Formats: sequence, C-alpha cells, structure tokens
Amino acid sequence: MKIKNNLKEIREAQMLGKTELAKLAGVSPLTIDRIERGMPCRIKSQRQIVFD
Repeated sequence: MKIKNNLKEIREAQMLGKTELAKLAGVSPLTIDRIERGMPCRIKSQRQIVFD
C-alpha cells in the first residue's frame, strides 16, 4: 500500500520554501527534496518534519 505524499502541497500552501521548511524541521533541504520526490529517507527525519 502506497501512502500519498502531500508534503509539497502542504509546504506550498504554507508559502514555505524547501530551505525554510528544512530549517524549521531541523533537517537538510536535500531531505525535504527527497521526501517530496518519494525517495526513501530516515524515519527520524520524517518524524521531525511532521511533529516539529
């Protein structure tokens, strides 16, 4: 089962750039880019974005 990745839509709705979101979440902009493109990343990074 594939879960739809809405990170880009949510980020754009909040008018945030990848760099801004990365800074707020404590991850790198590359991590944000990888998640938005559906590439794998660490669960810890995903949690930081969701819960921070």
